[in-house]
Amino acid sequence: MTTAFDTEWTCFAVTLEGQVAHIKLNRPDALNAMSRAFWSELPAIVRDIDDNARARAIVISSTGKHFSAGMDLQNFAGVGGDAGARGGDRSISGEASRRRLRSLQDAFSCLDEARMPVIAAIQGGCVGGGVDMTSACDIRYASADAFFCIQEINIGMTADAGTFPRLCRLIPQGWVRELAYTGRRLPAEKAREIGLVNEVLPDHDAVVAHALATAHEIASKSPLAVAGSKVMINYAREHDTAAALDYIGVWQAGMHAGSNVAESFKAKQEGREPRFPDLLPIRQGI
Repeated sequence: MTTAFDTEWTCFAVTLEGQVAHIKLNRPDALNAMSRAFWSELPAIVRDIDDNARARAIVISSTGKHFSAGMDLQNFAGVGGDAGARGGDRSISGEASRRRLRSLQDAFSCLDEARMPVIAAIQGGCVGGGVDMTSACDIRYASADAFFCIQEINIGMTADAGTFPRLCRLIPQGWVRELAYTGRRLPAEKAREIGLVNEVLPDHDAVVAHALATAHEIASKSPLAVAGSKVMINYAREHDTAAALDYIGVWQAGMHAGSNVAESFKAKQEGREPRFPDLLPIRQGI
């Protein structure tokens, strides 16, 4: 069976290092702009890793000077050209546009929904769709030269692929509004100060190394406990305290792994690293 790791991708290079999947944006000459192929390749890669439990953590990094310039402007060729595709019925073309946008949104939602944590290592510009993508990751690290920009306002658009619902939960709303209304750049150090990134590292190599080291540390933990933690954090983000407390009770009742806890204590007593089972692949269909 062909996997994400032995497929030749147009926009990405994908490798497995130990139990960590490393997805690299791989169009540096185009500033890693998000071409049409990007939107189908990213979810295909992530879902293959997730559904088949091929890794315990995912790192997304990039190549070249900038993390991503966002949407490839060639994608906008012909925008609005189908307004009269059904005898001038704009409501019909509007419905089709909504469905197309949903597919773009889903390309980033797969990061949020993956069972394993996703860590972004960001260098240079993280612009437009790059902000959409990295805001869907669990953890963000940046190089000292990194900056974030909600670029859509600068080309007469409203950001629509995930920036606002996610960014409003990551940083103070006043900052979201300033960045969204002005299109200004948010430098890496200020991004760390307001909580958008966890750490700022000196350069590209350092930020990728730091992200991979964190991913390998996560991969050494119980995959079931890590997946449960991600489920509960995401659930608590969307619900009130009472509902979140009730749901963690349901999770623990059904999926608490006493064997993993026992292995943790046994490994500590024996002076070795614990050995935990991987998550199971998700069988498709009946």
